[in-house]
Amino acid sequence: MKKIGIIGSGNVGQALANGFKESCYQVMVGTREASKLEGLAGVEKGSVAATIKFADLLVLCVKGSVAIEILHGHPVDGKVIIDTTNPISEQPPENGVLKFFTKDGESLIGLLQKAYPNAHFVKAFNSVGSSLMYKPDFGGIKPTMFICGNEVSAKSQVAGILEAFGWEVEDMGGTEAGACLENLCVLWCIPGFRENRWNHAFKLLKT
Repeated sequence: MKKIGIIGSGNVGQALANGFKESCYQVMVGTREASKLEGLAGVEKGSVAATIKFADLLVLCVKGSVAIEILHGHPVDGKVIIDTTNPISEQPPENGVLKFFTKDGESLIGLLQKAYPNAHFVKAFNSVGSSLMYKPDFGGIKPTMFICGNEVSAKSQVAGILEAFGWEVEDMGGTEAGACLENLCVLWCIPGFRENRWNHAFKLLKT
């Protein structure tokens, strides 16, 4: 049984913590704002450092602007890290379209992998809302979660988790695909910002 460390105490971190708990994993949530976790039951809570030490597999659920910084100085070499983050800037959306702080062709997962070359980052859960991350219900139709990362065995582990959580998985290759997957977040958010529609997910149709 893997020990799962969730870094981040917002909606995404708490939703995934509950999902892993329901799937009978041991879970610890690490945060710099412990007050956010007062309503979260059945999981361990601690500092970021304690959570990284505890975990066999990490899930990064923080604002994109602090994603690189929050891992600094911690022993993440060899760890599989599910990267749920997106490089969303502080600028407001324009007609529903989010702005990113990354440059053209650059991705946050690519920057993370460069900063921590011996960790195994896998992009996932970045293009859907927190309420749909665990056991999404679309009338029996499995939505598609697109993933990418450089380490095949790490992606295999993450794919197994996603499938158990109710997702169909599509592997888009290495971190070179990161910008494409992060842009799916922009597309996913447009109906939400424009029409307050947030209960949707992507589906890849194949013949």
